[in-house]
Amino acid sequence: MRRLYLQIYFTIVGSLILVLLAAGLMWRFTVNIPPFGQSVELAGAIAAGLVPPINASCEQQQQAISQLATRFATDIALFDATGEPIASAGRPVPAPNVNGGPGWLSGGSRPAFSLHLLDGRWLVGRIPGPQRPPALMLIVFLGALAVAVALGALPVARRLTRRLERLQTGVQSLGAGDLSARVEVDGRDEVAQLANSFNQAAARIEALVHSHKMLLANASHELRTPLTRIRLGIELAKGDPARKAELEKDIAELDRLVDEILLASRLDAVEHIDHAEDVDLLALAAEECARYDNCRIEGRSILVHGDPMLLRRMIRNLLENAARHGQPPVEVGLEAGEGRALLRIRDRGAVIGEPESAGLFLPFYRIAGASGAQGAGLGLSLVRQIARRHGGDVVYDPQRGSCFTVSLPALVASVI
Repeated sequence: MRRLYLQIYFTIVGSLILVLLAAGLMWRFTVNIPPFGQSVELAGAIAAGLVPPINASCEQQQQAISQLATRFATDIALFDATGEPIASAGRPVPAPNVNGGPGWLSGGSRPAFSLHLLDGRWLVGRIPGPQRPPALMLIVFLGALAVAVALGALPVARRLTRRLERLQTGVQSLGAGDLSARVEVDGRDEVAQLANSFNQAAARIEALVHSHKMLLANASHELRTPLTRIRLGIELAKGDPARKAELEKDIAELDRLVDEILLASRLDAVEHIDHAEDVDLLALAAEECARYDNCRIEGRSILVHGDPMLLRRMIRNLLENAARHGQPPVEVGLEAGEGRALLRIRDRGAVIGEPESAGLFLPFYRIAGASGAQGAGLGLSLVRQIARRHGGDVVYDPQRGSCFTVSLPALVASVI
């Protein structure tokens, strides 16, 4: 993943390197830029008056050059028209460019300048002042400058992107179901405004979800009162026994749906299981299998840590689903694998295809083409909620037929 702060940081460092390279190139090549105009002619005329004429003896010319070098505290040399040295004082200076005219000369620790005298001779003098640092010192200086700017830019880029990373963590937490996720608002720029907007949106979402849960729980609870009155009225009424049995069946179905809504609301409202203990999953499944005909169980005795009432409800919903929508016999198997308990409930019914099986665990999901009200409920959705509350999950396994597999963390496993 390309980190934003690294992109910003490398952009700053790259720009700095380009600036330093441009500065170095300018420093390197500007020494060869010759001056133009009357200033060069004036300098040549003045220099011609400071040195002896061309027909003076070598001793006189050497004495004059030595005096000039002492007076200006620099290195000076006098050359003839062909570039051969006549006299010099101080350290050696570069020879003039007799074909290129007067100008700056490179070489040595400081740049030098050549003047073309009126009589054809050349006077070369080194520019007075501190010595020019060697190339290695220049590289070290520019490198130290680059490191200083790079170290100074890193905290700035990191501070900016650290706030974006906190915002990303908050968004991921909110997307994972933590409605209380908030991010720290730091600063007063656009990133701080974005963090503040996220906190406001998260607060509104949390309030809406909480209101929805409370409304669902209260509505489900209030439905119990009229159901009780209807059931009492049916028991007191006299009429067709078949009609009465049908009404009692409908009321039982409605009562079971209300109970599932209440349980789903409670599981959504709490983050942890209220009551947990060590449960023998095989014994629990055997008790539920005894309530159904054509249901057999085999496997290993495995202990899991959880709420026995919720685990019983999970197994019961799976068995009820197999009895209502599958074909007998129903087979229940329990085995251990890699520290987990694997509970499989399989029937002889038709295998559900991939497009339909993807929505089996959604609330009130109905398979395309199904008739009647069967299957439109919360049974399998509750199975997944209970399994995940216990650190596990449930999947539909068409490779084994019409089979549901629940995986839960196991404590102890032993063969019966």
